[in-house]
Amino acid sequence: MTSTPTIDEAIRRYLHSVALARSANTVRTYQNGMAVFRACLEENELPPDETPLTAISEETIVPFANALKDYAPATERLYLTAASGFFEFLAAERLVEINLPRLRLLIRQRARRSGVRLPQFPRNAIESVLEYAINIALAPAENLSEQLRNLRDRAFLFTLADTGLRVHEACALRRGDLDWFEHRAVLIGKGNREAVVRFSTRSITYIREYLKTRQELDGLAGKSLTALPLFARHDRGAGKKIKPISTATGRNIVAQRVKEALGEEAAGTITPHSFRHYFVTAVLRGSGGNLKLAQELARHQNIAVTQRYAHLSDDELDRGYSEIFDNDKH
Repeated sequence: MTSTPTIDEAIRRYLHSVALARSANTVRTYQNGMAVFRACLEENELPPDETPLTAISEETIVPFANALKDYAPATERLYLTAASGFFEFLAAERLVEINLPRLRLLIRQRARRSGVRLPQFPRNAIESVLEYAINIALAPAENLSEQLRNLRDRAFLFTLADTGLRVHEACALRRGDLDWFEHRAVLIGKGNREAVVRFSTRSITYIREYLKTRQELDGLAGKSLTALPLFARHDRGAGKKIKPISTATGRNIVAQRVKEALGEEAAGTITPHSFRHYFVTAVLRGSGGNLKLAQELARHQNIAVTQRYAHLSDDELDRGYSEIFDNDKH
């Protein structure tokens, strides 16, 4: 007869199942959430490495939900999702009987309700960073590695701004992903869905200039050009090898160039995702508020997400007010 597993054993099995189906970032989030869940069990005298799984019920979520009030609302929602997934896993695997409708009710009763927040980003500051990126790419460099970094960063920042790509999607691009004639790429995006991403003429131009300067290194890579990363590392660790940049490197590129362009006080005010906000808003501005176009180009599954961007900025409101009330007719 099989012995009853402990709560900790069940959590490990659950996280293993998550790792098989979800991205590395999601797995880390779930691991963090379940670590807090474990700590909460300890505090409520249910040590997970000793307590049999049969001691778990949907009511166990209550102290966990209450403990999450000390966390940011976004973190609270993520950790509750991880924990509710654990209970669904237990029910699906028939490891213990769980009343899932009651579990969801308990979570709804205790979770904070998040208000709808308009995406905020410093549009003028992003445009200053883009202008700075143009200037550094044109400036003399001390060596080839510095020149390649400057050209790469210009191409990378304009790719983020003009395509709406998420940072991990941009970092994962290969040379063969781009259709140089159609100015587009087909990739597997969020939710494992195939998507077409359009590139602007200027972003393609900057990518071409970067790759032209990189062509000797690419030729020595010993691989098909189409298999090489679009954005490569150019640091001492990479040497003369063509290695793809990581998502962390992509974030560092943005952080470094923001500080250089705007000063230390701007650190943290612009992230890679700020460029995605910039892209969506630019589409809405240029299309006269065409929500469907913005939704398709940004690859938002739900148009309600796109609608969050469809608001007038303060400067537009000021200008509209002035045109109505501050002209010579009044």
